[in-house]
Amino acid sequence: MSYGIIFCGKSSHSATILSAQKNAIRIIKGCSNRVSCRNLLKKLKILPSTSQYLLPLLMFVVQNKNHFLTNTGNHNIDTRQRNNLYLPKANLTIYQKGDYYLGIKISINLHKEIKDVADNLEKFKIPLEQFLYTYSFNTLEEHFNQSRIMYCIIKTA
Repeated sequence: MSYGIIFCGKSSHSATILSAQKNAIRIIKGCSNRVSCRNLLKKLKILPSTSQYLLPLLMFVVQNKNHFLTNTGNHNIDTRQRNNLYLPKANLTIYQKGDYYLGIKISINLHKEIKDVADNLEKFKIPLEQFLYTYSFNTLEEHFNQSRIMYCIIKTA
């Protein structure tokens, strides 16, 4: 299921694949259609298809970080986001839904603890997988909303 997921993970069929994955999990566990799969997936340690898309996409971004421009490479202003990847301005929706743009946008929204170990690929993969298993994202919007919530919690603490 994960072969080539970077290239087809945001296709129009991804919702159908997620639905099929949930039906398979319910059949494996012998549950009815009304049972939420989020906890079942966590118990079985299976990532939903969206989280399976996020993992190789973020691994690709970290492996090829030298091909991406950082904020310090774009401007010389010393800000808190200076080490983040530079998100280019894009008006076309097709570009915004592409792997390059989404990879940057998702990596910017990662928690600081995960971003801090992004220099070492092996050390990066472990907390990233734990994060994805913990939250089991069914959609990318859930990922972005979770990042906003965590940012607000950290900011108010």
